[in-house]
Amino acid sequence: MPTVKNIAGPYRLFFYSFDCNEPKHVHVQREKLMSKFWLEPITLSKNRGFSPKELNSIRRLIEANLTQIMEAWHEHCGEDC
Repeated sequence: MPTVKNIAGPYRLFFYSFDCNEPKHVHVQREKLMSKFWLEPITLSKNRGFSPKELNSIRRLIEANLTQIMEAWHEHCGEDC
């Protein structure tokens, strides 16, 4: 599972190896909590356990680091994805 590096905070942002066949997105994990956000536009896809307040914080984190997340996506999936 490729992880997006150098994003400060309690979250791990990552992709699954088989993710490249879906629209651009990122998975977010903190302890046993998980969510998935589409990146174009930034929209919540799935949530397992995060509160609405924390989801808003995660969305802001993704917005602030979108360029880095997209670069990691392209590095993992290729520029055509």
